[in-house]
Amino acid sequence: MHKSVGAIIKNKEGSILMIDRSFFPFGWACPAGHVDEGEMPEKALAREVKEETNLNVKKQKLLIHEFVEWNECVKGVRGHDWYVYQVLDWDGEISQNEREEKNIKWIPINEVSELKLEEVWKQWFKRLKII
Repeated sequence: MHKSVGAIIKNKEGSILMIDRSFFPFGWACPAGHVDEGEMPEKALAREVKEETNLNVKKQKLLIHEFVEWNECVKGVRGHDWYVYQVLDWDGEISQNEREEKNIKWIPINEVSELKLEEVWKQWFKRLKII
């Protein structure tokens, strides 16, 4: 079974850091990725956030842990055990990982619903009442 982590990162203005993925599943999403075999979700979270944004996660809070049967990834696997965190403390300067993302930017919370969201992130944002 594939495990995935996702990071909701807000700046002082309340905007959410989002990326427009270059690979399937396409769409705008928060930084996210697979948990490696034997890796703890919190460690995977810090690794994925660093890889996709260049930020360093210092403190996080688990918001959602749920198996999503219909969620597919670029590796062709259907079904992921998701850990979605809110990053409470971070440092560093954001930079785009040009291999993985077409764009990275802070999205004001009232504009998130206007984006073409990756399906699983649409689900999380609805659950968290962001959209």
